[in-house]
Amino acid sequence: MRRGVFLSVFLRIAIALVFVALAGFSSLPHRWIIAGVLVIAWAGISAFSLARSVRQDVTLLQNSAAAIPERQVGEITPSFSDFDGLARAISVSSDQVNRSLSEASESRHELEAMIDSMQDAVVAVDPAGRIQWTNQRMQKLIPGASFSSAIRIGHALVQTIRDPEILDCVRTALEQRVVSDGRSTSLLPGRIFEVNVSPMPGGGAVAVLHDITRIEQVERTQRDFVANVSHELRTPLTSITGYVETLLDHEASLSQSAREFLTIILKNATRMNRLTEDLLVMARVESSEQELHPAPIPADILVRDAVQAMSGLVQDTESILEIGEISSAEVFADTDAILQVLSNLIENGIKYGQARNAPVCKVIVSSRDVSDPIEAVEFSVRDFGPGIASEHLGRIFERFYRVDKARSRESGGTGLGLAIARHMVQTHGGSIRAESELNAGSNFIFTLPKAQNLVE
Repeated sequence: MRRGVFLSVFLRIAIALVFVALAGFSSLPHRWIIAGVLVIAWAGISAFSLARSVRQDVTLLQNSAAAIPERQVGEITPSFSDFDGLARAISVSSDQVNRSLSEASESRHELEAMIDSMQDAVVAVDPAGRIQWTNQRMQKLIPGASFSSAIRIGHALVQTIRDPEILDCVRTALEQRVVSDGRSTSLLPGRIFEVNVSPMPGGGAVAVLHDITRIEQVERTQRDFVANVSHELRTPLTSITGYVETLLDHEASLSQSAREFLTIILKNATRMNRLTEDLLVMARVESSEQELHPAPIPADILVRDAVQAMSGLVQDTESILEIGEISSAEVFADTDAILQVLSNLIENGIKYGQARNAPVCKVIVSSRDVSDPIEAVEFSVRDFGPGIASEHLGRIFERFYRVDKARSRESGGTGLGLAIARHMVQTHGGSIRAESELNAGSNFIFTLPKAQNLVE
């Protein structure tokens, strides 16, 4: 029969008092001493028995609480009913922990199944760079590894993956706690991977490898096709342009209709020539086939040379091209490439930067020193025309994107000038952007690092 601790104590005290009463009525000499000894002996035996029973129940409860993480808690029945509340609390906690662990385990299995189903390779490392987990795709990329084998789990990533680009990205994410992007070409022969490594909140990092080999092949094929077609079109277009110009030189023998037709032919042939030239330049820039020869050059010389090179277009269009504030700091750049960038931006400003009520178009070219985030020179080409709507600003540097398609075709634009400028600036380690407000003009800005940064 189960009983409470206080009830057990009460019973033992009552029995002790009975012994005292019996001893009091005894006729034996020294009866009080004998009674005291009996009481003390009985109290000691009772205390030892009670402590042993309580200790057994406490040990049972401790073992049950310790077994909660291992989910091995069974039915708890202590000897004393006073511990029933604690036993029930442990049982409830055990059930809750079991449910939470079961849900966490199911969530982990679902997450692992989803990551395993990805076509991208994923690997997680701890703060020390040791592999914690990989999906099946990653296991297939690692030579000699299998998904069922745990040999590489816990090993350093550098012992498994020898690719320096991937290791640099992982090291950057672990040390600087920032997202690191890269490109791997030596993990597997003939394969190209886009690498993205993100730090985890609790330490460590997750690396995702996306196979872009097929995409690169398609883009390379497209560039080669465009370059070949553009190259083949140059000869017939040049012939057409030359013959039409020759015919127009003999105006006396041509009727009014013939002159109009030939003028239209010349205009479109010239536009096609510009398009093929821009396509060839774009193909060379994107394929990194264009050889650049960067060298230190003062920014003010670049601005002045670009303005001088556009003097013919300025005279033909009766526009105003001014030089604003300029910096004499040296930038590390290929002169011809940056002059082409400035020329493209100036030409766009002259073609599309005339205000509605202004008699002529005005463009200002300037440069200034900046130091955020690095020491650089910021070039600016500003016009005062109708401006560009905000929904177009994020796309104007895309190939063939036009804000006003009808006006662009009328002016002979190809839609490639800004795309070429962006690629050339990025090749130099700079950045380019556009700022504009409707009816307040547009400002095209690009930055180039100073030459002293590269020297240091």
